[in-house]
Amino acid sequence: MLRGSALLPVGLPRGFMPHSFLTLDELANQLGRDRRELEKLVSRGRIPGQRVEGSWRFHPAEIRQWLEQEMRGYNAQELAAVEESQRDTAITHGSPLSGALCRETVQVPLEARTRRSVLESLLEVAGRTWQIWEPATLLTAILEREEVMSTGFENGVAIPHPRNPLPNALGTSIVAFGRTLSGIAFGAPRRTMTDIYFLVLCRDSRTHLSVLARLGRLLQAPDFLEDLRAAPDSASTYDVIQAADERLDLS
Repeated sequence: MLRGSALLPVGLPRGFMPHSFLTLDELANQLGRDRRELEKLVSRGRIPGQRVEGSWRFHPAEIRQWLEQEMRGYNAQELAAVEESQRDTAITHGSPLSGALCRETVQVPLEARTRRSVLESLLEVAGRTWQIWEPATLLTAILEREEVMSTGFENGVAIPHPRNPLPNALGTSIVAFGRTLSGIAFGAPRRTMTDIYFLVLCRDSRTHLSVLARLGRLLQAPDFLEDLRAAPDSASTYDVIQAADERLDLS
């Protein structure tokens, strides 16, 4: 797996449509790496790309999905770099979670016993904001993403989300949290049971990657998971997340 020491985080250029492609020079600019080094890496299949009339081209969605997978192995510093690189230029400070997760989108306990019922319940929690316009479309997309590769981790956490942003299915970017009282099979490595869930629904790729990076940093924070599992209800759980999120900006 490529680590942050090999490649820096990518920020997709503004103005690119979903089916546009990046050139090697554009990718090098966004990654902050030497063009020749990237050419060697893509030639070895380390970065998703394809030859078009003798030149390398990179699909923004594939680069986003590649970076999303790379982030699973990043440390806190590398994740912070991703978060900053994807930050909305209109927002100069603050957490990407602050506007997406709120008290009403936290549910403890989450009444669910299967992967599908977890996702259905989380969508209902997210729907409390009245910003979920096409829940069936979102559920299908999230399930399809889980079939490609589970979003579960060995630490009992899962971060389900669609493979690609679905801006027409929701009004604003939302993060919903739930914790089941016992672990369920969610497809995590080594068949680890899952009990903590962050549902991430974002309207664009930059916000999506920024939120994932922030969550990754939170999950690496000392005692965070222990505090989540000790919180008895929705209100105290939200306070735990909020306090840990604020501490990241002070560290």
